[in-house]
Amino acid sequence: IGNSTYLDDHGPPPQKVLPFPSQVVYNRVGKCGSRTVVLLLRILSEKHGFNLVTSDIHNKTRLTKNEQMELIKNISTAEQPYLFTRHVHFLNFSRFGGDQPVYINIIRDPVNRFLSNYFFRRFGDWRGEQNHMIRTPSMRQEERYLDINVCILENYPECSNPRLFYIIPYFCGQHPRCREPGEWALERAKLNVNENFLLVGILEELEDVLLLLERFLPHYFKDVLSIYKNPEHRKLGNLTVTVKKTVPSPEAIQILYQRMRYEYEFYYYVKEQFHLLKRKFGLKSHIRKPRPRPEFFIPSPLETEEPMDDEEDDEKWLEDIYKR
Repeated sequence: IGNSTYLDDHGPPPQKVLPFPSQVVYNRVGKCGSRTVVLLLRILSEKHGFNLVTSDIHNKTRLTKNEQMELIKNISTAEQPYLFTRHVHFLNFSRFGGDQPVYINIIRDPVNRFLSNYFFRRFGDWRGEQNHMIRTPSMRQEERYLDINVCILENYPECSNPRLFYIIPYFCGQHPRCREPGEWALERAKLNVNENFLLVGILEELEDVLLLLERFLPHYFKDVLSIYKNPEHRKLGNLTVTVKKTVPSPEAIQILYQRMRYEYEFYYYVKEQFHLLKRKFGLKSHIRKPRPRPEFFIPSPLETEEPMDDEEDDEKWLEDIYKR
């Protein structure tokens, strides 16, 4: 009698009821609004009580097999519900015996992303004009002030492939061929978007991305749009705007388009899927006049102001996505 315990009388404590899904990975693409989203996630994690797992590693997106195993192990053992975020190419958890989490991400127009990164590396943002000196201390002055047109037209490494093949590997994965500009990496990236990503939005329509995230993952993103629109949060967001950006010449832009043809094929594919998803859930697309596109690009995404008539149950559709 003297050795009885609480469990003898009451049984095991009830298990914590987890939201579904309870494992989310945001393998954020650089210069695609991720710092804005992470600011929101910090507020949301305190508000809703989920475990926000971030990483201080910003410049190691490609991992060895052992590094993949170690990172997946660390993520998988995090307290659930968790949302893990890091700049890292797609990781296949199931390959190493783990449960595949739900992935989310955001991309943007590839040329705009490249230009934002080009000037950010040199001059930082409004958080402090000296940030760039800390970030790239070994950059020579002549490199820091290299004219963007010279970089592109004279084929400097920073402005040519494979450096420009940047977005697709985040969705293609860790395979060495994912780093090679070509059809193989493009198709594999599309396949992963379809099979492993709950949502891939586009930065140009960020408010709609946030609306859909709130619908799909309410435990993580409930009230995200009202927080995003709050004037105080907007002040913080403005600190992440890259400074001293200039626009390349039309000739240089056209060369970038040609060099980034696979990036654009992927971008327009994702944009089309995103617009179909918006229509499915009754969100109207606010169409801007698109910039001219080179003839090799895929046809324009289907865009409409009208919601799509669809009898399929939305909640069942979400459940099917989660089961993938």
